[in-house]
Amino acid sequence: MILTKQYRCVHSASCQCTKGHLSEDVLFLVFHHLNWNPKLIATLSCVCKWFDDLAKRVLWKEFCRTRAPKMMLDLQSSGSHSIDGNWRPLGKLLTYCSGCKKGGLLKNIQIPGHFVYRTRFSRTSGKSFLLPQCRNDVLYVSDPCEHLDQGEEGDLGFFRGIFKSFATSNVRRMLNNKGAKLHPTEVCPYCKAKLWSMLQANMIPQSASCRLGSYEDCIEYYVCLNGHMLGICTLLPLSESEEASEKD
Repeated sequence: MILTKQYRCVHSASCQCTKGHLSEDVLFLVFHHLNWNPKLIATLSCVCKWFDDLAKRVLWKEFCRTRAPKMMLDLQSSGSHSIDGNWRPLGKLLTYCSGCKKGGLLKNIQIPGHFVYRTRFSRTSGKSFLLPQCRNDVLYVSDPCEHLDQGEEGDLGFFRGIFKSFATSNVRRMLNNKGAKLHPTEVCPYCKAKLWSMLQANMIPQSASCRLGSYEDCIEYYVCLNGHMLGICTLLPLSESEEASEKD
């Protein structure tokens, strides 16, 4: 007889889950019907540790596979059954622009993080963020999330990405060979792992600014121990012809 593993709520003695809750199969069907809504998954995770565990093991995985199926297949094609840093941080990376805070990791201004309904991640774009000797690595990078008219900072773009098999990547090896230091205080907003500054490691190619449409000397990004990437750039102004075409 096959025994199904049972999960007991350990949130608190007064938690309603101690009086019984829906089975995993039922919750799976409910969230499938809801198209794996990330806001509802995040809300469910806050109920108690049993629901949080279910969300991390099942719901975020299904969300990621539904939101970016080809990307997920590629990230797992090396034989690993789990994404670096696990599924919940990846689900957050797909749907959340981290923004920045004064005195924080990126610009010294306050731009709150926010939910992003849909973002395109591109493996081809990722090549532009890699030095020639690292071009065999696989990196998916998002289009920049634009935050326009930020005073003296101009038009800012936030971008994020993820490496495939980062632990064995050329970028990771080069960072180690350079003796690059991890940031002493700041951590990845997606998985809380330590971060390397690619600017300090002198590993930002000129092609990155070309891909983003930004000033060459106004781009910075970080990579965490799990291979999540986050960065910021100052976007070039639209040319008159581009402005005219947009108005049309």
